[in-house]
Amino acid sequence: MPEYHEQVYQPEEDTYLLLKYALKEAGPEDKILEVGTGSGLIAMEMSKISEKTIAIDINPYACISAKKSGVEVIRCDLLSCINTRFDLILFNPPYLPTVSEEKIDDWLEYALDGGEDGRKTIYKFADMLGDIMSKTGRCLLLVSSLTGVDEVSDYFSRLGLLSLIVAEEKIEDEKLYILRIFHDMCSFNE
Repeated sequence: MPEYHEQVYQPEEDTYLLLKYALKEAGPEDKILEVGTGSGLIAMEMSKISEKTIAIDINPYACISAKKSGVEVIRCDLLSCINTRFDLILFNPPYLPTVSEEKIDDWLEYALDGGEDGRKTIYKFADMLGDIMSKTGRCLLLVSSLTGVDEVSDYFSRLGLLSLIVAEEKIEDEKLYILRIFHDMCSFNE
């Protein structure tokens, strides 16, 4: 079993749920990007399917962990360093609703803190997604019932992106969903 740094999000049920559907979605010709790679587990598995797999994370310890797993990784904040389009984008975002008194002010917080409603990072990601997703591209995004799947879907819709729930799984006091997000071809601008 690999060793994990205490400042890196360790694979949990949400990681494995996203991985399960990413394995079904990915193809050998896909150019794949995992956002917020953490340990690098998902990107490592994707690189076995497509040589064109890259991971990004803002956390320097996560980048080191992913690199040790053989993952090509870039340190950056969400999609700010990306200037090309991808066919498959994977993201298990920080989705826990967090008020200021709960903040822990360390690198692990980047993997957990979704802002007061749990959607802060998801919305920031959504605002950039359409610019890096290829015309026929798709994104698999993990969302929690704590965050509000309808609110997240509505936000993507306002940006000209369609979303479908392709999986759901109950984990303790929450339900996890995988959204498959893609361009509304009526509003796609290349």
